[in-house]
Amino acid sequence: MRIAMGVEYEGTDYDGFQAQPTGKTVAGCLNAAISQIANEPILCICAGRTDAGVHARGQVIHFDTTAVRSEYAWLMGVNSNLPDDIAIQWVKFVPDDFHARFEATARRYHYHIVNTPMRPGLYNRFVAWHRRPLDVAKMQEAANYLVGTHDFSAFRGSDCQAKNPVKTVHVCHIRREGNDIYLDIKANAFLYHMVRNIVGTLYIVGEGREQPEWILNLLEGKNRTLSGQTAPAKGLSLVEISYPEVYNLPILDTKD
Repeated sequence: MRIAMGVEYEGTDYDGFQAQPTGKTVAGCLNAAISQIANEPILCICAGRTDAGVHARGQVIHFDTTAVRSEYAWLMGVNSNLPDDIAIQWVKFVPDDFHARFEATARRYHYHIVNTPMRPGLYNRFVAWHRRPLDVAKMQEAANYLVGTHDFSAFRGSDCQAKNPVKTVHVCHIRREGNDIYLDIKANAFLYHMVRNIVGTLYIVGEGREQPEWILNLLEGKNRTLSGQTAPAKGLSLVEISYPEVYNLPILDTKD
């Protein structure tokens, strides 16, 4: 039997999603909790591996088991064995051909920036702080150049193992609400550190150090050393994974 689950977690205290021989990981906690309910060893597969410190509201996993439980029993049982900063949001029995990673058609991330002279305290674990004033209109103008199918080598982390740097960005929208700035970006897939490197690059435009058209030069140049610094992980959240309608997976409200 193959089972899919929607997972929410705060990534602050974890060394990323992927299970590792040492260190505390989200997958490690999930595998242990699910194995307790299944009464057999379980290894889950996720839609997208998040880095250390990155959060998720819409992560999706799947696993195979011989255990027979109701969806409700899986939901309540697994949650009872998870730490407080990880929670299963839904459970669904899926066909054996479902794959959390390979069947995903798009991933969506939010990045939350607090743009104030002094650093925040209350929500420090969930937001990135930028002290210099940012022109969101200029940042949006620059972000528009990222929409479409491009070679994103200029925004690719040095440890990226993806075979193809060409990705398709469907949405890249930025808005300001008071001192809070939100980036909403959706693509078929992302390179390692791609969103955080985009944010760091948009900072440069928002501060007025480069014009929005500079993004075109970066895309054409494919040189990571010319784009901005990698923005902090804590401002980033994986909020949605899209799948073909045939699987009829739950759709969560991912509005900020």
